[in-house]
Amino acid sequence: MTLIEIIAVAVALAMDAFAVSVAAGVTLRRVSGRQTFRLAWHFGLFQALMPILGWVAGLTVQKYIAAFDHWLAFGLLLVIGGRMIVGAIRDDQEQVKDTEPTKGWTLVMLSLATSIDALAVGLSLAMLRVSVWVPALVIGIVAGAFTAFGIHLGGYLGRRLSIARYAALIGGIVLLIIGGRILHEHGVF
Repeated sequence: MTLIEIIAVAVALAMDAFAVSVAAGVTLRRVSGRQTFRLAWHFGLFQALMPILGWVAGLTVQKYIAAFDHWLAFGLLLVIGGRMIVGAIRDDQEQVKDTEPTKGWTLVMLSLATSIDALAVGLSLAMLRVSVWVPALVIGIVAGAFTAFGIHLGGYLGRRLSIARYAALIGGIVLLIIGGRILHEHGVF
């Protein structure tokens, strides 16, 4: 696998992380360096670790994971997005605060949901008998960079556009759309 191919795969995998980070930035509106680091670090780390896990699992687990990996990602995004939407509709600031995307279980679930596709890449690399270490590193770095850019872009949009009042609602809807797209890509629709 050439470096150009690895970068192309990394960019493709980073698109979900980028979209979710934009939604997170819109929700937060004011993005701190700490929030940027936490989101970029976790998204990059999960994106780097998943291909390694997939590569280690190899062919033995692929048929079991492929049957439901997209449903797992959709379910995680549904829970987080749903909580954001409900909190926004109820105007429940505590509910919205609980779904702060750069902390706690929300951060872990978003990291997992955006990196499940990378598991399949690791499985593919195992089938091709390609070493996983360089691709995993590149995938993690690219995902982290796209995430850092995305959260700041979302924060800028959240502050500049007249959507600030509806930020949590919009962020939740975006997460649901991403979940729906994942299902569509796997042939559910």
